[in-house]
Amino acid sequence: MNFSSLTPVRARAAIFSAVASLLACPAHAAPEEAPRPENLAGLPLEQLLAMRTVSAASKFEQLISEAPSAVVVLTAADIKAYGWRTLADALATLPGVYVTSDKNYSYVGARGFLRPGDYNSRFLLLVDGARTNDAVYGQASIGYEGLIDMDMVQRIEFVPGPGSAVYGSNALFGVINVVTKDGSDLKGAQIAVGTGSLGERKLRASWGWHGQNGADLVLSASSYGRDGENLYYPEYDTPDQNRGVAEGLDYERAHNFLVKASYAGLTLSASHVRRTKGVPTGSFGAVFNTSNWTVDAQSMISLAYARDISPTVNLSAQATWGKADYLGIGDYPGDTRAQVTNVDGDHARWYGASVQATVTTLPRNKFVFGAELGRDARRDQFNFDVEPFRQLLDERRSANRSGLFFADEIRVSNNLLLNLGVRHDRHSTGTRSTSPRAALLYKLTPADTVKLIYGTSFRVPNAYELYYAYSLPVEAGSQITNPDLGHERIRTVETVLEHALGSAGHATFSVFQYDMRGLITQQADEETGALVFRNVAQARATGAEAALERLIGGGARVRASYAWQRSHDGNGAALVSSPRHLAKLNAVVPLAANTRLGGEVQCMSSRLTEHARTGGYCLANLTLVSSEVFAGADLSLGIRNATDQRYADPAGPAFVQEAVAREGRTLHARLSYQF
Repeated sequence: MNFSSLTPVRARAAIFSAVASLLACPAHAAPEEAPRPENLAGLPLEQLLAMRTVSAASKFEQLISEAPSAVVVLTAADIKAYGWRTLADALATLPGVYVTSDKNYSYVGARGFLRPGDYNSRFLLLVDGARTNDAVYGQASIGYEGLIDMDMVQRIEFVPGPGSAVYGSNALFGVINVVTKDGSDLKGAQIAVGTGSLGERKLRASWGWHGQNGADLVLSASSYGRDGENLYYPEYDTPDQNRGVAEGLDYERAHNFLVKASYAGLTLSASHVRRTKGVPTGSFGAVFNTSNWTVDAQSMISLAYARDISPTVNLSAQATWGKADYLGIGDYPGDTRAQVTNVDGDHARWYGASVQATVTTLPRNKFVFGAELGRDARRDQFNFDVEPFRQLLDERRSANRSGLFFADEIRVSNNLLLNLGVRHDRHSTGTRSTSPRAALLYKLTPADTVKLIYGTSFRVPNAYELYYAYSLPVEAGSQITNPDLGHERIRTVETVLEHALGSAGHATFSVFQYDMRGLITQQADEETGALVFRNVAQARATGAEAALERLIGGGARVRASYAWQRSHDGNGAALVSSPRHLAKLNAVVPLAANTRLGGEVQCMSSRLTEHARTGGYCLANLTLVSSEVFAGADLSLGIRNATDQRYADPAGPAFVQEAVAREGRTLHARLSYQF
């Protein structure tokens, strides 16, 4: 396959054309005055509220215009309108954010940073405020291996930039908070069935109840399956490798469960997911076109409590327990046999507790005091050949972590807000880190706010980077440990200008600079040639983002963004998998009574791979949603990659391929029924 089918010149032309269309849209689509109240009927109340408030930026509810970041909120209405089926689908629409796939996992990058194969450990993923990154890889799961079925998501809050001043490790490039639905959102029993291309099928059953005394309960279970397709990789095009065709290895199956109950300020939630995914790429030295698959399972339990103990003091606490298990099973070249079945895996167990007090005793100050304790009880990794049995890795570890944080939101005047925060973290692997954040917010006019933001963040090296090792001939992919690996740090400076379009929406423009020290990189050891993780790289990213979200007369909505970013290492060389340009457009248009068409266009410029470059591309997705096709029933019909665009993502050093091709055009349909 020719991965440069779309040249950089054509990619830039396509992107600039799309951006020009976006910029022209608001000027012609709506009158200059703010829409009348009846024009807001196209948006549900949750969408209007989400445009005003956010909780993930500072661990308390605040106006988006007063949050110390260029926050973006996506809602259940967006998920339905655009047919997003995974968290990766939703994140891919955000300004400056891009998502890749290696046919096993999905990876998210932001503002020019995406280290191939880092398992999203540089983003912190929360579900209802509880940390879900696992204790071995630090992985934030955003595909079908993720904890929450997208049908059960009430809103997604994305806080770009460093978040360690509030959350500690992992929050280098952003914090993602997924808020699940309540019983009042479901209002009884629901059932949904879906089908699509490549043997896709899904079934979900949910039930929600909300009592007059405030008690609330949600129960949900879903099952997803997909047969996938036969895939051709020219790098394996030899007679003994099936002419480069991987047959029947692209399948995926997932099962999700959610229980959530709340009463009188107390909320108990439990979620579980188990996924099996075929791996067709021959990655990590596996024998091509042979049985190779991964099994992921994750469970989380969270108990949260919040109460106003006085008119000026709010107390909240949360206890969490989590587990994650991974198995990678496949056929690999053997020493004495043609191939041998190998099992790679881990067991992660962690728990923790946090407490926070929000104090508004002084009229112009909002103080936040907090403490967090956690223990990674199991960080076990193993690897063995099945027959003949040979143990290659049996690593058992544990770790402790703690953090103290303080923040003060100071209302200096009616137009000036100062947000200060600092957190100190300790980790038993040796990391000691203090992370400050400061934001000065000035309201230039009733509609315009400027934010000057400074912050630092860090990431503790995970157990995989520190301790994963096995001994084989170098050509078979040996890896050695580096227990002296240090933590990563990032320092950011950002200026944000936000403009409110009355009740019709808002526009945002930001410029930023990220400086990173101690970037953890996998490389070959000079003496042995084995792979090892080291703090060897410095990196910098500079860029600008412009975004617009607007309600147009008649109930139509438009969201558009453009990002320019330049990322390079300490020697000035561009980073792998870092696009220079991103342009996006999302729009929802009413067609008839209870029927809406949602469309999105995503354009990305070319990116470096390990030794080459992928071409730029533009994707188009369409979703038609009809409510009340008959009493209680909603129907959704969608098409993804409508123009059947050929494109690929950089693959990373664990792959023979320079880039892994993404899917062509696919269709899907979904019918839900409310009892």
